[in-house]
This record gives sequence, structure tokens and C-alpha cells, in this order.
Amino acid sequence: MPDCASPLIDAPAARTGAAQAAASKDAAQGRAARGPFRPDVWLNARQRSGVRLAAHYFRATDVLALAGLGVAALGMAAPDGLLSLSLAEAAPTAAGAATVLGLLRGLGLYRFGRERSAARHMAAVLGVTLSGAVVATGLGLLLDRQAPDRQSLDAAIAWAIGAVALIAGLHALWLSFVARWRRQGALAPNIVIVGTTKHAEAVIRSALERRDLNVLGVFDDRLSRSPDRVAGVPVLGDAEALLNHRMTPYVDRIVLAIDAQGGSRVRELTRRLETLPNPLTVLVDSETGDAALERLASAPLAPLEGPQDPDRRAFNKRLQDLLIGAAALVAAAPIMALTALAIRLDSPGPIFFRQRRHGFNQEEIVVWKFRSMRHEAADATASRQVSAGDDRVTRVGRFIRATSLDELPQLFNVMTGEMSLVGPRPHAIGMKTGETESARLVAEYAHRHRIKPGMTGWAAVKGSRGPLHDATDVRRRVQLDLDYVERQSLWLDLRILLVTLPVLLGDRAAVR
Repeated sequence: MPDCASPLIDAPAARTGAAQAAASKDAAQGRAARGPFRPDVWLNARQRSGVRLAAHYFRATDVLALAGLGVAALGMAAPDGLLSLSLAEAAPTAAGAATVLGLLRGLGLYRFGRERSAARHMAAVLGVTLSGAVVATGLGLLLDRQAPDRQSLDAAIAWAIGAVALIAGLHALWLSFVARWRRQGALAPNIVIVGTTKHAEAVIRSALERRDLNVLGVFDDRLSRSPDRVAGVPVLGDAEALLNHRMTPYVDRIVLAIDAQGGSRVRELTRRLETLPNPLTVLVDSETGDAALERLASAPLAPLEGPQDPDRRAFNKRLQDLLIGAAALVAAAPIMALTALAIRLDSPGPIFFRQRRHGFNQEEIVVWKFRSMRHEAADATASRQVSAGDDRVTRVGRFIRATSLDELPQLFNVMTGEMSLVGPRPHAIGMKTGETESARLVAEYAHRHRIKPGMTGWAAVKGSRGPLHDATDVRRRVQLDLDYVERQSLWLDLRILLVTLPVLLGDRAAVR
């Protein structure tokens, strides 16, 4: 991918600058300029997704806390060390912990929904922990009567007292986090509505009353007939304006609210809007404002509902990125240091270059790489893709591109959460294939952004890497990326990571 050695700009300033520039451009476009847009204070979809994953971190912390408490209690009751304890002596604390964790999940105490007040939540948590304490002390008492010389009762009592205080304290802390996120609006879904119908107005009025849904704006393909505002929410443009609007990375869902009688219009709008990575919901006239909002806003904090839960999958992927990414960063540090030194000695210019690319939900991110081209030949928009024998590539650059060492700094993007170890490769914004912008060659191109971009991916290990020469190349890569988005799992990611190095090093034909 072509290099860009432009100086790094901090994310809030970049978002603010982009918003100001876009606002100036929109000022000449009339109605499309209306409405507030404050990316300096908003959370984009990736950041809001991270907040929703908090429930998984809460649960993991509870598990570790109870396990650590059990080890401490058993250690205090076993002067000869933990290894001297029998399974029977450890059984009461294990049973108590299993009871607490099972009830916390079974009663939905990691959902943190609006329907349960903080007082009710804490009362339920105390009931759960007391139940676990009763199980632990009861089983400890039973075993103590059978074998008085065992230490199971003392350990169970110590664990029970500590568990009630510890879990109650942790959940009070979790509730404070959730309350703060709610005040910031981080837990209320951000939506835009397409259609200036009475149905849309009813949904917006209900949303304003309930305060559990943020309506950022309204779009309508019949702009000449639409009002300036719908229930106080600005009309920002037509459906075409939404396709390239600067607020789309902040939108959790697009809501199509037009009359059901217009079947052909519904189908046409659905076809056009489905090219965006944002989920699309169609509201029908039979749904009242409240019923529609229940469907849109009933999004508790990361409900733990089974292996297919998308938030659970995202949590597992993020945990994988943090653990493997941190280990990779430590292991690669000497190689990165030597690479940096070689670049410095080989040609003038910065060691790193940074390029704006599309991330999750079309968010603009700054991707780090080692500089492999002459500094003065930087190409921020990838308008000219790399070719064999490209005169812009330096001597060291040819080696680090052939071995993919130039990609190692993207581990920093992984650790900050902008990228993942595995996912569709991030393309430069405005990248061209021939004379045409690559994104315009395939209707489903933006669907690649329904998941975080990766350092490596399914397309990369299947041979689709390097420059895209024609529309066929673009379609093949997009199809491979979409296959990965649909199939993503921990095991598929591990498989891709394992085969990445031999595949890349064994491919001498690909131009990189």
C-alpha cells in the first residue's frame, strides 16, 4: 500500500477538523448542512461497542475475584499449604462460588437494563451472594461433622463473609460505571431515520419522551417535499446524502420509516441503504411509537445469552487481540528496533508513516507502518498502487514489504482497539483501482467494515493481497472479506494467524 508520511494528528482534533471542513462544504449544499454534529464529544460505533462489552469484563472480574478469594481462604485454613488440602476440603468454597456465578448469570444481573433499578439490582446481588454463602457454609458444616480434623468449615466461613462484601462492592462499582455511561448517552443507541412520515414523527416523539434512543437526524429521498425538521430533529438531506454523510461512523442503526404502501420505494431505498455497513431496520405502520422503540432501544448492556451473542464474540476477539497482541509486541520489539535503524540509515525521512484508512463502521483511523518508500513520494490516498519494480520503494523498503515487516507497527493499532489481529485489511480512503475509486466497483464494498480491520485476514492468506488491478480483483477480495465477516470465530482467527507467516513468506509472486 502506498506510503503517507504526514504528521500524526490526535484523534479528537482530527475528528473536529474533519467535521469543520465537512461543515464548510455542506454550507454550500443548503439543507444537508443543517443539524448539530459534534464528533469531539460523541463516541463512534466502535467506541460504543467497547462500552457494551463492559458486562463481559465485569463478569470476568467477578470470576477472578471469587477464585482469588477462595484461594486466600483455603490458604489461611491450610497452614501446610494449598497442596495439602483434599478435594473435599476445597469443595465448599468451590460450590459457593459456582452458586454465586451461576445465579448472577441466570438472573440476568449482567444485563444492567433500565427495567431494574440500582436498588433492586443490589438487593438481588446480596440475595445471590447470601445464597452462595449458605451453600458454602452448609457444605462445610456437613463435611466438618464427618471429618472434624478437616479445615473445610473455617475456609468456607471465611470465603462466605468475604464473598458477600466483595461481590456487593464490585457490583456497586459496576452500577456507577453504567450510570455514568447512561448520562453520557453511551448506552442509548444512535439512529438516523429515513422518511419524513407521520410514523417517523411518532417514533421521534416517543424517543424524546423516553430518553433511551438518540435520533441524530432524518433523511428523505423526496427532499423537496419534506419539512426542515421532524419533531425538532433536523432533516439533513436525501437518501443519497446519507450514503456519504460524515456522521455514519457514529450511527448504530438506520431506521427506514416510510409508508408500507410504497412497496417499490421501500425496495429501492432498502437496496441503496444496504450498501452501508450500518444495520438497517424497517418499521411498519402497525407498530406504534412505543412498540417500535421497544424493538430499537431494548439493548441492555451486553446480555450474555449464549455462544452466538455478537457482543460475546466481540469480547472474545478483543481478549484474543490483547493477549496475543501484547505477546507479539514483546517478541517483535528487537526486530522492530533493527528495522527502524535500517530505515534511518537507508534514506532520509521519518521511520514511520501514517495513513488514514477506513476502520470499523467506516470510521477513519490512522494506521501505522514502517516507511518503505522515499519520503517525497508519499501517496496519502493510494491513488497510485504499488507495482513491480516501483521506483518509489527504497532498498530497505523492498525487503520489509516482501517480508511484511513494514506491517509490524500496526500492533499499536491493535492494542488501542482500532484494529484487530485478524480481519479485512484496511484500505486507504479514496484508494483507486485504475482510474476508479475501489469502493465504487462493488456494491457490498462497505460491508467489509462491519468488523474491525486486521493485520492479516482470510483474503490475505487466500492470495488476495497487495494492489488491486481491476474490478475482478476488488470483487474477489470483497467476497473473501465478507466470507470472513460471516464466519468469524476464535478458531478461524487462530488458523489464519498460524498460516499467515508461511503463506506470506512463501509467496514471491505478490507485489507488496
